[in-house]
Amino acid sequence: MEYIIEMLNIRKEFSGIVANDDITLQVKPGEIHALLGENGAGKSTLMSVLFGLYQPEAGIIKVRGKEVKITNPNAANDLGIGMVHQHFKLIHNFTVTENIILGIEKVRKGKIDIQTASKRIKELSDRYKLSVDPNAKIEDISVGMQQRVEILKMLYRESEILIFDEPTAVLTPQEIQELMAVMRSMAAEGKTILLITHKLREIKAVADRCTVIRKGRSIATVNVKETTEEKMAEMMVGRHVSFKVEKKPSRFGKEVFKTDKLNVMGSRGITAVKEVTLSVRSGEILGIAGIEGNGQTELIEAITGLRDIESGNISINGTDISRLSIRARSEKGLGHIPEDRHKYGLVLDFTLEDNIILGNYYKEPFSRAGILRRDVIHSYAEELIKQFDVRSAEGGCTRARSMSGGNQQKAIIAREVDKSPEVMVVAQPTRGLDVGAIEYIHRRLLEERDKGKTILLFSLELDEILNLSDRIAVIHGGEIVGIVDADKTNENELGLMMAGGGRKSHG
Repeated sequence: MEYIIEMLNIRKEFSGIVANDDITLQVKPGEIHALLGENGAGKSTLMSVLFGLYQPEAGIIKVRGKEVKITNPNAANDLGIGMVHQHFKLIHNFTVTENIILGIEKVRKGKIDIQTASKRIKELSDRYKLSVDPNAKIEDISVGMQQRVEILKMLYRESEILIFDEPTAVLTPQEIQELMAVMRSMAAEGKTILLITHKLREIKAVADRCTVIRKGRSIATVNVKETTEEKMAEMMVGRHVSFKVEKKPSRFGKEVFKTDKLNVMGSRGITAVKEVTLSVRSGEILGIAGIEGNGQTELIEAITGLRDIESGNISINGTDISRLSIRARSEKGLGHIPEDRHKYGLVLDFTLEDNIILGNYYKEPFSRAGILRRDVIHSYAEELIKQFDVRSAEGGCTRARSMSGGNQQKAIIAREVDKSPEVMVVAQPTRGLDVGAIEYIHRRLLEERDKGKTILLFSLELDEILNLSDRIAVIHGGEIVGIVDADKTNENELGLMMAGGGRKSHG
């Protein structure tokens, strides 16, 4: 028996749209096998078929050489298949242990035996160096920890085949390193890992083989060691992709955006942003680099009006906006691409076209005398969908909830960039996007800069900060510890400053 999993000629369609078109995937036991493809290429759909969430229209699945019908996730679990979803499926007011044993609870003397389960979870956590506290409540732990709980859920159910769907989309660079180490140790123990991703660097770091999917079809399976990131990118997008951002020399104008001695309280009643003074000119991208949790989120919320400030002020073109409502800030020329797309970026139960006019729906030409003009909204949305290559089953009428994470992100960026605001606060703009989409969005942000707009870029991707920014401000413990010119620094120096060391020069 050569393969542990074979998915042969799988076809899956949703209301006439073909998501998987005759895909074949063959996985060897004990390997880390990557599934690479653009947003909406059909990777998650294929894995959902393997996990029993969807039934294929055609094709067969073999597990350990035997043909199987996987009718639901319980059937997948019985075959030793587990899955960590991109958006975690955890109950927030339950503890780690309660989440892990949910659905397979063991009862002792008429009561659920939490003690034994908790002990087993602790052993698994120690063995794979996951450092998860079995008694912590989900709502009290970080996103990275929640993902480890999902991994423990699979290990607790003794899954031999582990599916990871975009596992690094929500992690910090440090957590990504740790996750890679966990994957390697699982593979070393003979577990088979399927990794859905579009991050080429990660595939190079951990995968043995990689199957590339483009527009619902399998293009090729390659040995990772014998191929380059460029080659994989080309197979995935279907054209040459440039990893280098082409940037014109900057033409700075006057100071447009300023924060002066800004202090902001965090949720736990501790000052999260301390005396932050920043000045950004027209035609400039100021990158803000820092390890997650050093005050970036609170700073973004204070600027955009989602959080009150303690003291200091924020101004656009000399007008103080620090006490204005969110709509009034928007009227003064402030735009915002939020880091949490579900919480602040979209109304998930609205259609794509209604999401695209959020923030502008009350203005001409979208409404007249308080009545929405559907035909105008529809044609405007369709134009943006085409321009930003937002892929969805039913165009503008698709519910935002049913779109892939990457396409949701493109919709938000389309809306905000098209408004072309004077000052744009851009947070994690390419989180969860593939190389082709990243290339396009970087180009659009640079076009805004070249039009003389002012951009504050918050990103955890250091190469994104280095590639796009004119100057970089490093934030650590809520304070700006240094401002450097992007072309005179590198990842190492920024990394040192982000950890609280390094130089304190102001560019």
